[in-house]
Amino acid sequence: MDIRKIKKLIELLEESNLAEIEVREGEESVRINRTMNQPTQTFISTMPSPVAATAPAPGEISAQGSDTGTIKPAGHTVTAPMVGTFYRAPAPGATPFVEIGQHVSAGDSLCIIEAMKMLNQIESDKSGVIQAILVENGQPVEYGEPLFIIE
Repeated sequence: MDIRKIKKLIELLEESNLAEIEVREGEESVRINRTMNQPTQTFISTMPSPVAATAPAPGEISAQGSDTGTIKPAGHTVTAPMVGTFYRAPAPGATPFVEIGQHVSAGDSLCIIEAMKMLNQIESDKSGVIQAILVENGQPVEYGEPLFIIE
């Protein structure tokens, strides 16, 4: 990718309210990220040719969080309503909102998802007992990704 194009993308990012921009051209991609109190960061990468992914061993959980060999507990699945970072507790070092085996009521806080520097409390939409917590603390989550199983 031409350096002039990259400089132009940086200028566009600085002139706008955007925090991040990513552009792909063929096998090359550029991601420019700006945080409020830090200088603009630029990442340039050349994407390698596709490699066959290895399947997780039976009973192992894949990187996407899908369970490939074990049986997921039955019950109501609470999914992520947005893309962001999953946090089990209201602050670092604080006790988590919920634990496995804990009874929750509809409207109780289950976790926080941080998206664009905003902390969004995720509430239970069903009363029951937490059967499983499917995401690790501090991990990124996608829209619709399963977070909890409530029975």
